[in-house]
Order: sequence, then structure tokens, then C-alpha cells
Amino acid sequence: MIAEWVSRILGGAGALFLLWLRSILGVFRPSFLFRNFLEQLLKIGADSTVIVGVTSFFTGMVLALQAWIGFRKFNAESLVGAVVTLSMTRELGPVITSLMVTGRSGSAMAAELGSMRVSEQIDALETLAVNPVDYLVSPRFYASLMALPLLTALSDLVGIGGGYFVSVNLLGLSPHLYLQEIHHYVELHDFVSGIVKAVVFGGILSLWACRTGFVASGGAAGVGRAVTSAVVSASMSILVVDYFLTAWMF
Repeated sequence: MIAEWVSRILGGAGALFLLWLRSILGVFRPSFLFRNFLEQLLKIGADSTVIVGVTSFFTGMVLALQAWIGFRKFNAESLVGAVVTLSMTRELGPVITSLMVTGRSGSAMAAELGSMRVSEQIDALETLAVNPVDYLVSPRFYASLMALPLLTALSDLVGIGGGYFVSVNLLGLSPHLYLQEIHHYVELHDFVSGIVKAVVFGGILSLWACRTGFVASGGAAGVGRAVTSAVVSASMSILVVDYFLTAWMF
């Protein structure tokens, strides 16, 4: 039982690694269409701005409120801005953005490719001598790599703005103190580390979604299982990899 479980994990990791290599090389092949890349960039990036913005704004508000409650015991309310900014840029910005995009766009990728697999559209591409990885996976992979850092930067700004709104407008903290502590404690490395994480998470979610969609079988029920597997696997992988990236960067 354990051997079978380990074998499945190693087999899945190997399949993802091979798909990653083929996706990277796909941009240099004729089957890769720049139009498909722009279309996926619009779906993954632009169409996700609202959900990422709303989620990040309220996350920043909650962070500010919780930090204010804790720091008030030590007369350190001025540190709220620094705590909110560090939390958003280092961890919550890239992680929340990636999880939101996984639930929205990752599930859509898996459903679309799964439907194409069970309806034999992918087989038809192969019959026409079109590499399905270059044509379908590579545009989604590169679009995710580009969209996630941009969405994470938006998430950071909106989250910091949400913390500012609660701290200054609702709790009465001085705007100068909020911004001053950010300038004092937050460094460029904090922003860059979050962007690097976003790039990695974008690759993870796109590869999981495309992989599960490619191997879907069993009609509509199989597509549903592929979507569920893609979202769960990508979300868990993002959280696990986040720990190791944090340990490496800090």
C-alpha cells in the first residue's frame, strides 16, 4: 500500500517535470501561437483583478485590525503599517493571489482541457500534426508566469491600502506614522521575494491544471474529477512550496 502510494507520487512528479520541460521549449516551436498567449493572459490576469483586489483589500483590513488589537497592549500601534506591509508582501499577497487564481483560472484550464480530451479534440490536433503541449499548455504556462506577479503586485498595494483605511480612518492612527513605519522596516527584498514566489506559484498552478486536464477520462464525470484534483493538488503544492521558499529566502 505504501509502495503504491509512493510510486504514484513519484510518477506524478515525473510527469509534471516532463510537462514543465515541454512547456518551456514549446515557445520556440511553430505550434505555439502568440495569439493564444495573449488570450490566456487576459483570462488569467485581467479577468482575475476584481476577485484578487476584493480579497486582498479585506485581508489587509483584517490584518490591520488584528495587529492594532495586539499592539495596543504594548502601546505599539504605530507598527501596524509595517506588519500589514510585511505580511502582504512576503506571504499573504502571493499566496492569496495564487489560491484565488487557482480556484478561478486553474479550474477553468482543467475543465477546458479535460473537455477537449474526452471529446477527442486533443487527439484531432495530434492527427493534424499539431503538438498539443505547444499549442495548449505553453501559452497557459507562460501567461500564468506573467500574470501572477502582476496580480501579486496589485494584491500587495490593495492590501496595504486596506490596512491604511482601517488604521487611519477607523482606528485613528496618524497617516504619517503608518507610512513612516513602512519606510523604516520594509525593504525592497520583501517585495521581490513575494514576486519570485508568485512566478513559482504561477508555474505550479498552470502545470497541475493542464496535467489533470490532459489525462481526464470518463466523460463529464471525469472532467469534474479532473477539475477537483487540479484545484486541490495545486493549492496544496503552493502551500508546501511556500514554506520551502520562505525558509530559503529568509
